Parts: sequence; structure tokens; C-alpha cells
Amino acid sequence: MEEPRIGVYVCHCGTNIAGTVDVEEVAKYAETLPHVVVARHYPYTCSDPGQELIKKDIKELGVNRVVVASCSPRLHEKTFQGVLREAGLNPYLFQMANIREQCSWLHEPGPELTEKAKRMVGAAVNRVSRHVPLEMRAVPIFPATLVVGGGIAGMQAALEIANSNHMVYIVEREPSIGGHMAQFDKTFPTLDCAACILTPRMTEVSRHPFIRILTYSEVVAISGYVGNFKIKIRRKPRYVDEGKCIGCLVCQEKCPWTALSEFNAGTSKRKAIYTPFPQAVPNIPVIDAEHCAYFLKEKCRACEKFCDANAINFEQSELIFELEVGNIIIATGFDTFDASSIPQYGYGRYPNVFTSMEFERLCSPTGPTEGHIILADGRQPESVAIVHCVGSRDKNYNEYCSRVCCMHALKYSHLIKEKTNAAIYQMYIDMRCFGKGYEEFYNRISNEGVNFIRGKVAKVTDEAIAEEEKGKLIVLVEDTLLGTMLRVPVDMVILCIALEPRKDANEVARLFHLGRSADGFFLERHPKLDPVATMSEGILIAGCCQGPKDIPDSVAQASAAAARALAMIARGKIEVPAITAAIDETECSGCRICNLLCPYDAIFFDDEAKVSRINQVMCQGCGVCAAACPSGAITHNYFTVEEITAEIEGVLA
Repeated sequence: MEEPRIGVYVCHCGTNIAGTVDVEEVAKYAETLPHVVVARHYPYTCSDPGQELIKKDIKELGVNRVVVASCSPRLHEKTFQGVLREAGLNPYLFQMANIREQCSWLHEPGPELTEKAKRMVGAAVNRVSRHVPLEMRAVPIFPATLVVGGGIAGMQAALEIANSNHMVYIVEREPSIGGHMAQFDKTFPTLDCAACILTPRMTEVSRHPFIRILTYSEVVAISGYVGNFKIKIRRKPRYVDEGKCIGCLVCQEKCPWTALSEFNAGTSKRKAIYTPFPQAVPNIPVIDAEHCAYFLKEKCRACEKFCDANAINFEQSELIFELEVGNIIIATGFDTFDASSIPQYGYGRYPNVFTSMEFERLCSPTGPTEGHIILADGRQPESVAIVHCVGSRDKNYNEYCSRVCCMHALKYSHLIKEKTNAAIYQMYIDMRCFGKGYEEFYNRISNEGVNFIRGKVAKVTDEAIAEEEKGKLIVLVEDTLLGTMLRVPVDMVILCIALEPRKDANEVARLFHLGRSADGFFLERHPKLDPVATMSEGILIAGCCQGPKDIPDSVAQASAAAARALAMIARGKIEVPAITAAIDETECSGCRICNLLCPYDAIFFDDEAKVSRINQVMCQGCGVCAAACPSGAITHNYFTVEEITAEIEGVLA
């Protein structure tokens, strides 16, 4: 290996680093370190002039190793590795010292920060002198894409890709695509009919020649790697032959058995054989085996008797099949908060306390009341309380803001006024109207005679203490602007419930090797610069599975995920990082500990040779195997024992 000639570049990062660290002194110190041939400080090393400075030193001074002391490697490591590649150096002959997040931003100002920065630079210099060139590999990209979830985000992503004449498979676990948006009546802030927006999009998806919809299906296994994923899918039986069914709905009319309607959020019942909603895609009924008398008691079969098309098939069984795709977009959406978890709000005890999703269905012309807003006894409400942040912005439940609650609460005010002219009380912590046209919508609702009470609701009760409270629900709320507790008697209470990660998010995360943030949503690679990618290469996220968002933001993120997938498809191949693990088969004892621990299923056991082997393309370089190997047979490229030891020695020198 050639003699190291190291160049050190200390970044000011404006005043982010230079405001607390003496960058000039750090650069002078770097000049004294072994193998360092040049050390400079520069205001913004990541800028074009800063990058050109590094390239010039590589060409003119023969620098063959580079250390940049600046910000987080997650932000600019690829930037500087690209500089080395452009200058003709192997990109892995580079090391970054994070003297911003781990030094200047971490401590109170003082001379100790400069000393710490010196030690961090010394560690990086000592380590980079042990680096060896690593070669990246290119793998082909299979041009098909899998979209998991058929809501508005999943459909948008699928259409963006399919319109480029590339095949897309949508896997949706429900009998129809559409997601939660299909349940809405109108959308804020324009009050468009949700169905009028959504159903043409659903039809477009169903008729697209490059989209295949797999409803009532789930992904059960995934193998392979970016560009070459193999997906195993389980398709549940509908017990209805999709090729024969003509959608006459006679089977639903004749079925005598019922269950609570998931589409109507439990506010009405549906038949045991049912189509989720009139515009469902595919518009084919499905038999709910959990509530069908034939599956429970082996009797009835009324649907079969009255089906002239002979489409009912009780002998159908689940189907397992495999797909091959190059990219995966996860768009599994959200679940809603269980309002009964806050018993003081009376949900489940008082019939006129509704969640926001239940109220959406009451408002809808396709809902259980055909759009009429009525109480449990059939009367129109004369007064309604709308409670914000139920399960959101609460340390006992979810600390985050669900983002959409303020706006759909304002929408409800308008719809109630429009249909009943009832008195409306909005009970909010803070009004957050952040999107385009949202503040204007708030001002519009404010002028419609809505009463705004700033404060958190303490309790909903039916215990009257005054004549005007009899027969009413009483909302106890603190008005923080008046500094007093109020008792507000109303006929109806609407709870604006939080958006939460889906109940099966943990299983989905394990299946697709995804991280989850503290709030339970899927974790993006970078919250600002890479909000659609994940740490698993080739697996992207979009919509509310990544965090609460409204329809426009979900659509925008889905388009971004589709653009990322299309970029990979257009290249035809992708470079796989060389930071992977390698097994010295002469040292491997065949204990298989690494096989069990690998989160990416990249390690397999060779039964003939009795040793473990690593699929270098599937390996993501997490280092778990190298840390756990009792024989010391596994080496982690770019994080070898020699390199880590040298870094530690550099800190302590």
C-alpha cells in the first residue's frame, strides 16, 4: 500500500463551528500530525469552491487520503466521497470528523471545544491512514415496482410510475382500494366532494394497463435486495368468482346475516357478503367468513341460491404466489386513536359522543343517515362541541400533533351549520392552520358564528346541575383566555382523534427491515433531505405511514417516492456500497450465530463447506454479525478492528 499523504480540511460552517471552535488552530494542529501534507480551514468546505480546493490538492500535492472536519457524515459524507471519485481517488480513502453535532453544538462555548476538535481530527487522521480502497458493485434493477397500500398515497405513486410504462403491483389488504379518503364526505379547505376527487382516480388505477391491483392480499415474505426483490403474497379468498360476478348485489340483498360496517366506522351494519362501498374497486362482493352462517354453522348459502351468475364459490382457498420487483413503496397509511382510552370524554358511554371518523360517515350521503346529522333519538342537534387534540399533543398518549385535526374540526363546523344551523363550540389548544388556503379557511369559519374556546377539555358528563343542562352532555373545559372553567351544555360531542401508526406497524417494519421513530411511524433516512427513503436500499415510504399529514402532502410524498423509484429504473442498475461484512472461512466455526442475527437475511449457511457466507449485495453493512462473531471470523469493511483501534489511539494521543 502506498505511503499515506493526507489532506485535512476544517470547515467553519459559517459560525456553526467557527463561532465556538478555533478552526485556524485546529488546522495548524493537523499539520503536525503524521502523514499530513496539507491542512486548511475554509468557510464552507461543502461549497463548490471548497470542493475544488480538495480536488486541486489531490492533483497538485499528491494527496491520497482526505479528512474533512465539519458536520454529520449523514449530511455530506457522500458529497465528499464524490469529490474524491471525481479527482481519481477511491471514495473510501476518506474520513469525516463531525466537529459540529458532536462538538460545537454539543457543549457550552469554551477553550475545551477547540481541544476536543483537535482530538477528533487526530482520530480521523490516524484512522484514514489505515483505510484501503474498496470497490463498489453494480446490480441490475428489475423494472417493476411493488406498492404496499392502496390509499391515495399508494395510488398516486402507482400512477406516476405506471404512466412511464413500467409495471406496478398494488397490494391492498382490504377488499377495495381507496383507503381512508374513501370514507370522507368533503375535503378542506375547498370543501370538494372527496368521492368526486377519489373515484375517478380509483377508476384510472383499475384501468391502467401497467397497474395490477391485488386486493384482499398481504405481503407475507420478502427476500432479495435492491433492484431484485422477491415478494411472496397471500391472497385471501373472496368466495366470489371475480370473472363471473356482474355486480347485481342480489347476494347482499338476500343475505340475512350482518356485522358492523368497517367503512361506516361501526355506525351501521353491513351484510356478511358485502361490497365495502358503492364505488369500490374492484366492485366485487366479498364473503366475511367470520360472520357468514355457512362458515360458522354450515347452513344458509342464500347468496349462492340467488346468484344467477353462479359467482359464489365456497370452495375458494387462499392463493400464495411470488412477484419480482426492483423497488418497494410502503404506503400503508394510519389507524385512528381509540377514543375510549380517555374515559373522561365519555366515548362509548354516551350515544351522542362521536369520533371524527364516525362523524365523517354521518355527514356523507352514502353514510348510515344519508348525510343527515342527527342524534341517537333522531333529532337534529341544536348545539355541538368539537373537541380538538383527542390523543394528540398529550404526553399520556401521543406527544405529536396529528396536523389534520384543526382543519377537519373547522370543516365540521361549516357542515353542521350548513345542515342544522346548530350552535358550534370549538374547544382547542392551539389553532394550527399551516397549509395553502388553510388560514383563509379558518377566517371564513370564524365569520360563520362559531364559538372558539381556547383550552383543554377536562371531562364530558351528563350530570346536570342547572335546569338548562338537563338532557344535555356537559363539556367541562378551561378557557385559558378568560382564565376560568366553563360548563358548556350541548347535544352532540365530536372528538377529533389522533392519527396513529397502524396496529401492525411493528410486523410490517420487521418484514421490510424498516426503522421506526419514537412515535411509532416508519423512519425515513433523513427528515429533511431524504424523507421518502429508508435505511433499507430500494424500500421507500410515502403518506401517513411516515407521519401524520393531509391529502396534499401525502400525494406530494407519493410522487416523490415514485420519482425516486423511476430514477433507479431509468439507470438500469445501481451501485451497492462496499461497506459490507466479509467472512474468513478458515476461521469460521459454523456456529450460525450471524445467520440468526442478520436483520437483512444476507447471511446463509453452506451445508457442504459447513461455514457461513454473506451475500454481498444484500448486506447493508450494519456490523451486527462482526460484533457478535465469537470466532472473530467476520471483518467489517471500512470498520475493521485495525481502523477502529487506530481511531481510538488518535483520540487518546
